[in-house]
Amino acid sequence: MSGNSFTVRDPKSGREFDLGVRSAVLGPDVIDIRNLFSQHDLFTYDPGYGSTASCESKITYIDGSKGVLMYRGYPVEQLAEKSTFIEVAYLLLYGELPSGDQLKDFDRSIRTHTMINETMLRLFNGFHYDAHPMAMVAGVVGSMSAFYHDTTDIHDPRHRDIFAHRIIAKLPTIAAAAYKHTVGQPFTYPRNELTYCENLLNMFFAVPPEPYQVDPVAAQALDLLFILHADHEQNCSTSTVRMAGSSGANPYSAIAAGIAALWGPAHGGANEAVLRMLEQIGSVDNIPKYVAKAKDKDDPFRLMGFGHRVYKNYDPRATIIRETCHRVLERMGGNQPLFELALRLEEIALKDEYFVEKKLYPNVDFYSGIIYRALGIPKSMFTVMFAIARTVGWVAHWREMITDPEGRIGRPRQLYTGPDRRDYPPLDKR
Repeated sequence: MSGNSFTVRDPKSGREFDLGVRSAVLGPDVIDIRNLFSQHDLFTYDPGYGSTASCESKITYIDGSKGVLMYRGYPVEQLAEKSTFIEVAYLLLYGELPSGDQLKDFDRSIRTHTMINETMLRLFNGFHYDAHPMAMVAGVVGSMSAFYHDTTDIHDPRHRDIFAHRIIAKLPTIAAAAYKHTVGQPFTYPRNELTYCENLLNMFFAVPPEPYQVDPVAAQALDLLFILHADHEQNCSTSTVRMAGSSGANPYSAIAAGIAALWGPAHGGANEAVLRMLEQIGSVDNIPKYVAKAKDKDDPFRLMGFGHRVYKNYDPRATIIRETCHRVLERMGGNQPLFELALRLEEIALKDEYFVEKKLYPNVDFYSGIIYRALGIPKSMFTVMFAIARTVGWVAHWREMITDPEGRIGRPRQLYTGPDRRDYPPLDKR
């Protein structure tokens, strides 16, 4: 590598050629391989895209080795301490923190787009009573392309804004409807005088026979979790939204694709798996046994919530959530043994040479499920809550992708290792 180029040697022909190098503001520079196939008849091979930059982005920066996460250049720790989810949403969508008037207008727009079409609401009656909420949310969000097709011209900036505000505003309403369907309660309509997270909690837990008062500590904890989950660079679900959107598909269908990708236990379902693991361990006395099982490569048991694909240091979000757990559990009461179990498990694991050597630190999922449970949200809804927060990031990336002059439809290639050409034999010759 020299200057702004990277020299590659083709092992078959012995030819050498240069590839351009593009510089990043932060993080690794990237080798520009766009013309590698057209000019040199070569592909790259990178299962899971761990070393591949699929796009140029100005939204989120992660330094996994240092435990750094920034939205539009702002450290997530500062945003978690000083900002709100709605302000962070504006930041991710538009690139800068809003002025007072901009924030007021944006907040008003989100509050006044919370209602969903009554026909859409009746879609929930078509789901079985025990359908997983993520299946319902993905299906109903996908149906939004049939309700709002008249204002989804992806090349119209105003339409892109309308889409962004609608999906961010309506997803809590859709999520709450899915929850109410699972518990057999009547749907609670949104209330525009409530904040984003207050409104969500009210739609979840208000019932007709009695008034419901939103606990401000619960709303603040939820707002914090949403800030921490709002975006995380080119992860599986975000890449799925970009891939689906690159075809020019209706943006609601692209978000539905992201929701489906998030559902996987290796992605958004991890916090649900953490809670199941803690319940399985059951007691502080059982921790050494389960730590030993986790270290045994022949044992299927795994310590969920430890380690991260990107972070090779402590997940900065986990540090913030850990502190919030104390405050929420102190206020809400109950579930304290589970939190104490998590704290003790973290303490023991981080003193174990195996986990230290492999840099398996607790991640954001390790504590988020405990907070959701303390707020009264069932395990089946954990990933839905994640989807509400991450929708902001998905929309920001979709907008960036749609307006990228170098954007193209996503079309990965492959290393083919199947049979060579062969002729079709008649049936009696097989």
